[in-house]
Amino acid sequence: MFNRFLISLLILAPALLSAQTTVPDAETWMGFKRVFITIDNHKAYYVKPDNPLPGNPWVWRASFPDWHTQIDSILLKRGFYVAYINVDDQYGSPQAMQVWDKFYAYLTGKVSLAPRVSLEGVSRGALYTMAWAKRNPDKVNCIYNETPVYDFKSWPGGKGKGPGDTAAWKQLKQVYNFTEQQAMDYRDNPVDHLEGLAGFKVPVLNVIGINDELAPRAENTDLFVQRYTALGGPANIYPVTDGPQELRGHHFPIKHALLYADFIYSNSYPVKKVLPYTDYFTTRDGLPHFFDAALNKKKATVAFLGGSITYNPGWREKTCAYLKECFPATEFHFIAAGIPSLGSLPHVFRLQKDVLDSGKIDLLFVEAAVNDRVNGTDSITQVRDLEGIIRHTKQNNPLVDIVMMEFADPDKNKDYSKGVSPVEIKNHELVAGHYNFPSINLAKEVYDKLEVNEFSWVDDFKDLHPAPFGQELYFETIKSLLQACCENYALHTQPISPNLSLPKPLDKFSFTNGSYYPVTHAKWDSKWAYTQNWSPQDHLGTREGFVHVPVLSAEQPGASLTLSFKGTAVGIAIVSGADAGMVIYSIDGGPSKTIDLYTEWSSFLHLPWYLLLDGSLANKGHILKLTIVDSKNPSSKGNACRIVTFFKND
Repeated sequence: MFNRFLISLLILAPALLSAQTTVPDAETWMGFKRVFITIDNHKAYYVKPDNPLPGNPWVWRASFPDWHTQIDSILLKRGFYVAYINVDDQYGSPQAMQVWDKFYAYLTGKVSLAPRVSLEGVSRGALYTMAWAKRNPDKVNCIYNETPVYDFKSWPGGKGKGPGDTAAWKQLKQVYNFTEQQAMDYRDNPVDHLEGLAGFKVPVLNVIGINDELAPRAENTDLFVQRYTALGGPANIYPVTDGPQELRGHHFPIKHALLYADFIYSNSYPVKKVLPYTDYFTTRDGLPHFFDAALNKKKATVAFLGGSITYNPGWREKTCAYLKECFPATEFHFIAAGIPSLGSLPHVFRLQKDVLDSGKIDLLFVEAAVNDRVNGTDSITQVRDLEGIIRHTKQNNPLVDIVMMEFADPDKNKDYSKGVSPVEIKNHELVAGHYNFPSINLAKEVYDKLEVNEFSWVDDFKDLHPAPFGQELYFETIKSLLQACCENYALHTQPISPNLSLPKPLDKFSFTNGSYYPVTHAKWDSKWAYTQNWSPQDHLGTREGFVHVPVLSAEQPGASLTLSFKGTAVGIAIVSGADAGMVIYSIDGGPSKTIDLYTEWSSFLHLPWYLLLDGSLANKGHILKLTIVDSKNPSSKGNACRIVTFFKND
């Protein structure tokens, strides 16, 4: 049986499921109606303005909700809502952030508050505002932090100039389940990992006492502002210097509430139109087997198969961290199988070696749409590749769940601008739909949000390899998909019966059994050399997995080899450098075909390049003959052919 109680505690389960609403006789707060609710046994409330502004802007207070309420009084009179949830004594921990996520989902869903909120943090409250803002930079208008704690090693740890708090430090370590050393080594305080928040240009106003000894500015506010502004994030410090000496420290009267209220108002209103993430993914059958593995078996393997957008740091790392926060009792094995420049053709043939050999996969993320366009992979081959990935993975574990992802690039933006759905998107959706797996059209999301001026490609996204802004955008959509799939999972009242059968293939030649076929199976003449640990001598760039590996190479025209194999497809995976030549090949003595091994990137990179020689063969034994020819690309410096592996489909 599924553990429904655990599901209700997860961040993945939206607040619309987990919030139990109780509305007693309404009280007033600062003269305005206050509505009480309970989120996962945490008391919460929101305060309603008498005349809400269009779009329902709101302020979210963290800790000490009744301290310095002048700012909120002004905003309530102007038409803002004010909200608060009590997760005190949790110091902005991942568990607290899960509750915050549910409260946010409840207020934006049930109460219809604006999708972006302004945050207010006082003292330790900054641990909450910054933790949530870093996890959700797309949902934050601005942040007002007063006497902020930006590093818990400073307070309550007392590891710097401040006195700290021994009891609170002990409590914090218990909440985070940290040893002393783990707490000291923690690198996700508000002063850490600010790239995404800075990418969204979230303004932060810090109001501090000039003589604050409890949260010394040098190791809190000053350090945060230095790091944040260095990344391009807007931040200001408003030091309180007037009044008696004792009123310039951690506690002081608010004399400029209107100024601070104006900061929040100007960054929150008018409410900006935000396109919902839910428009850009399809859950289909969801991810029931993954949730069952994570929740009940307490052990799950998650793999990421893709090119450079998967290889580079960003959304993948955030997804891993998110899953670990959601399932703290689960033992995760993450497989990072991203290799730059590779699309669906390489993926389907390297799947066994780079992914499946590493363990039984419970959840697989697949990314190929960008490189399929860049590498010129034809439409039929794309379908055969993607379908082969799904069927091969399902053979390895019939209970695997798969997410198909379609990332953005300038070519897809151009297609959408012409009213055309990119071929790569169609093929990803075709295959995902046929097998009822979730898919995410991030390319369409980026295009649509560019069209409504939510952000700029040049200033914010910057490249098809997204800047931190784009990585955050990708992650937020992936997180939204996971939340929606978990909601569907939680709604099931009966155990989910595994569907072990697969539908009929879309293409009978799909590469369901694709695999590498080592070069040692070939027979070659004396012009070839087999190098056990190949690396280039020309100082050009390389790709991980395609350097310091065995390579069969030749540089002279006339170098020839033959390969006996069985299957419906065959190809070669090469490294194409500045001296890449041309080869001629034939299968079973059939017509000869010539292939140029030089690519547009070969002048500066030994590029991993997969060449499908034939994908529609009869499933029987075959003989491939391959020879280096005398002609070459005008841009090439030689006639080299360097084969890392053959690949075939049985």
